[in-house]
Amino acid sequence: MAGNDWISSYLEAILDVGPGIDEAKSSFLLRERGHFSPTRYFVEEVITGYDESDLHRSWIRAAATRGPKERNTRLENMCWRIWNLARKKKQLEGEEAQRNAKRRLECERGRKEATADMSEDLSEGEKGEFPGDVSSHGDSVQGRMHRIVSVNLMENLANQLKERKLYIVLHGLIRGENMELGRDSDTGGQVKYVVELARALGTMPGVYRVDLLTRQVSDPDVDWSYAEPTEMLSPRTTENSIQELGESSGAYIIRIPFGPKDKYIPKELLWPHIPEFVDYALSHIRQMSKVLGEQIGGGQPVWPVAIHGHYADAGDSAALLSGALNVPMIFTGHSLGRDKLEQILKQGRQSREEINTTYKIMRRIEAEELSLDASEIVITSTRQEIEEQWRLYDGFDPVLERKLRARIRRGVKCHGRFMPRMVVIPPGMEFHHIVPHDEDMDGDMERNEENPTPDPPIWSEVMRFFTNPRKPMILALARPDPKKNITTLVKAFGECRPLRELANLTLIMGNRENIDEMSGTNATVLLSILKLIDKYDLYGQVAYPKHHKQYEVPDIYGLAAKTKGVFINPAFIEPFGLTLIEAAAYGLPVVATKNGGPVDIHKVLDNGVLVDPHDQQSIADALLKLVSDKQLWARCRQNGLKNIHQFSWPEHCKTYLSRIAMCKPRQPQWQRSDLGFENPEPNSPGDSLRDIHDLSLNLKLSLDGEKSEGTGTLDSYLDSIDRKSNMENAYLKSSKGTIGGAEKASLVEKAEQIVSGNKCLAMRMRKYIYVIAVDCDSTSDIPRIMKAVMDVAGKESLVGFILSTSLSISEVHSLLISGSISPLDFDAFICNSGGELYYPLTSSEDNTGLPFMVDTDYQSHIEYRWGGEGLRKTLVRWATSVNDKNGEIVSEDESRSTVHCYAFNVKEPELVPPIKELQKLIRIQALRCNVIYCQNGSTLNVIPILASRAQALRYLYIRWGMELSNSVIFAGECGDTDYEALLGGVHKTVLLKGIGNTALKLHSSRIYPLEHVLPSDSPNILLAEECSTKDIRSSLRKLGVIED
Repeated sequence: MAGNDWISSYLEAILDVGPGIDEAKSSFLLRERGHFSPTRYFVEEVITGYDESDLHRSWIRAAATRGPKERNTRLENMCWRIWNLARKKKQLEGEEAQRNAKRRLECERGRKEATADMSEDLSEGEKGEFPGDVSSHGDSVQGRMHRIVSVNLMENLANQLKERKLYIVLHGLIRGENMELGRDSDTGGQVKYVVELARALGTMPGVYRVDLLTRQVSDPDVDWSYAEPTEMLSPRTTENSIQELGESSGAYIIRIPFGPKDKYIPKELLWPHIPEFVDYALSHIRQMSKVLGEQIGGGQPVWPVAIHGHYADAGDSAALLSGALNVPMIFTGHSLGRDKLEQILKQGRQSREEINTTYKIMRRIEAEELSLDASEIVITSTRQEIEEQWRLYDGFDPVLERKLRARIRRGVKCHGRFMPRMVVIPPGMEFHHIVPHDEDMDGDMERNEENPTPDPPIWSEVMRFFTNPRKPMILALARPDPKKNITTLVKAFGECRPLRELANLTLIMGNRENIDEMSGTNATVLLSILKLIDKYDLYGQVAYPKHHKQYEVPDIYGLAAKTKGVFINPAFIEPFGLTLIEAAAYGLPVVATKNGGPVDIHKVLDNGVLVDPHDQQSIADALLKLVSDKQLWARCRQNGLKNIHQFSWPEHCKTYLSRIAMCKPRQPQWQRSDLGFENPEPNSPGDSLRDIHDLSLNLKLSLDGEKSEGTGTLDSYLDSIDRKSNMENAYLKSSKGTIGGAEKASLVEKAEQIVSGNKCLAMRMRKYIYVIAVDCDSTSDIPRIMKAVMDVAGKESLVGFILSTSLSISEVHSLLISGSISPLDFDAFICNSGGELYYPLTSSEDNTGLPFMVDTDYQSHIEYRWGGEGLRKTLVRWATSVNDKNGEIVSEDESRSTVHCYAFNVKEPELVPPIKELQKLIRIQALRCNVIYCQNGSTLNVIPILASRAQALRYLYIRWGMELSNSVIFAGECGDTDYEALLGGVHKTVLLKGIGNTALKLHSSRIYPLEHVLPSDSPNILLAEECSTKDIRSSLRKLGVIED
């Protein structure tokens, strides 16, 4: 037809998209009454599939154009837009398919290499006695509890936890009452789950206190309750009351102030502020450990038994807190980043880069990978989450996990490999207040005529929409999010006349004031629903109230049950399914998606029908079947009520606590030390060494044995340390001829720790600690920078110094000598990128002949999951593969390697795979560690997962009380690949201009952009124009560290 050339292009676009549509859907979309319908195709596939609202507006304008020439021109332009969208979608699908194929090959190769390393015969493990189960970290759980199935076993667990109590830290953006679920995408069902879990755990026997940590928000646009520092979670019932009541017992929400003040921001913008949250959370935990120690610990600190992170950002926080405290970590993902990335990519609207810009998705995925590295247990609500979502991650392979578990059970070495234990624990619910309605609407109306009682206000708010409110109600409760699939539900209802005649539809889609003020995605979905209601003329049959309170949700379920209605969850994927449990508790049969949590829930409750959320007809058929068949409806109702107790919070908590009891107890290692740095005992009887200990550590005694007034200055205290050190050395010298070899070695080691302890205890009394953490282009520049920083402090004894570097301790010693700097000028040395921690000694009588002493407590602290020789072999194999391709460019550096740091030299950094590729390789093989490119990529340090330069500072805070808020970190404009971790937190930072700029190339191929995690607007970070004493002093003055 003349003037209609656009049709050819339109058809070409349709044919081009064809292979991406399955047969059933293709026939449904493209044909209507036996004829091709371009309009239907456009609406169903383009508008719905691509979510391009501007295309819909263009379509309306084109169709309304009267002139045929102008109309054809408009339609032709639209055609090309459609065609380009289709091409883009196919291109993105092709790129993702190639990426997935590559990943499958990498996983298979990594699995084979790991299996080859673990080639020992499993029969080796049969020589000893091994239990039938293992703890999540791979150790035996002989003598521990497996699963709590009776009251007696629960009492046993309470007795186990009685001495150390259960102190669990949780994270989220929440409040205890009137939760605003659906307020935004960050306030979903997981918020309610976290609150109720904390509340329920607080009532369990043996649990003394539960702290739920979240962000304090003082934004005038949110309720004032989110700014309250502390909120106690009152128990819903007294059935499981706390057996040991105390001043600080129970469950609490603790709100930590971090991030932008007076501003509520979405989770995607919180990443730069996570370190600040961790530092403040550590302060709270440390203070609370002392409080609980006075109440229930006999004066000894009571540390958390476990730290549980919920969602990716909390998992990242929990990993850092767990590492700093050396306590077990538990993780629940709720919604996983890799799964979300795949779902968005399938829609074809955005590229991977665009998705990352919007959602910071790669930072979220890395946080989830880190959570796998650090967690003892990963709790999921369904097996589908394990088999289809977690297996997308480098750090978890179901096949390799089963092999590792089999080896552990039989006592065979795993060569440093580890997989967290995946545990399915269905969500819980409190049922004590629920009374299912047994009467229908007619019976209830007759009863109300005799004994009139007012109906809940929300009932009238819903029923005002209906022409016939007595019909059974189909209830959907979800925010207007595309993944909740509400539009398909409305279409199914609108196109099934028998269903419309038998039932009403109620859509509870959160709260809204004005559609124009809603987020773009939610507003688009809501507008689509309103248009569908108008299209099918569903007025009088569909309710969509604008407001409801959280406490009114039970009344909404009750109304649906009273009308003998049905609850439906048609989401494309439902990872949790808490609303299904709630509906069953009120006696409602359910229709639910067959993807995700509802599958496991349905196996237990057997109270409804599972459907394909993409199949509109099957949704309509399932709803019609339950509404029309009264016997089936009654049977589903009874099944749900009969089995619902299996999802109660007490049952959930029993299983949860039994899993925690299977974890190997971990706590700060020095608490077991007999040196007692934390709690010196004055006038304690003992041998001469203890007498020296008392003289060294007890500030209430002077050297001559007389009581001091305790009013000395830090200068006099530090002078006394030097005198005490001389006395201790004299004691050791006089003892050499009278003490046996082993005993002498032990006493020497303890005495050296006392000398170190004196120096480290001084950190508590420092007004400021200057941490020199510059990663220079040349190591020869480091002494110059150290002197510049030290010159600012002058002779001020209130300022201490710590050197934080990727260099080994021998290299540090050489640098100090070259710069004529005494080791005693420093309080500590963080070496090997955080793999080692040293203190200066007054003599060089250690094993290395250097005037430093290693912190053995720190070594024990970071030992967790260190791969050891198995990791070293993997790294050597990786280096060999790189050398095979590019020549001898990577070599192991045995001189710089230590017990907790494997070092490699790199000749040509530009030819070595980026850090993300090596980290991926290591995770695929079930090894857990931190990988850092240092010194402009010329060296590579591999250290334990709990070790880093930033974490070493947190260790010093917990160990010695070094205040992080009084620390000042001096760093360059860029640095090693661990550079970002040094900038965030409560400390102050001075960036030295021009230092470390050449290291920018190390960050060019990161997993996520550096700007996504740097707190660029932080008032605690300043740039010094030059690396000079004058400019450094000026920066410190602006930060308020020094006075004018």
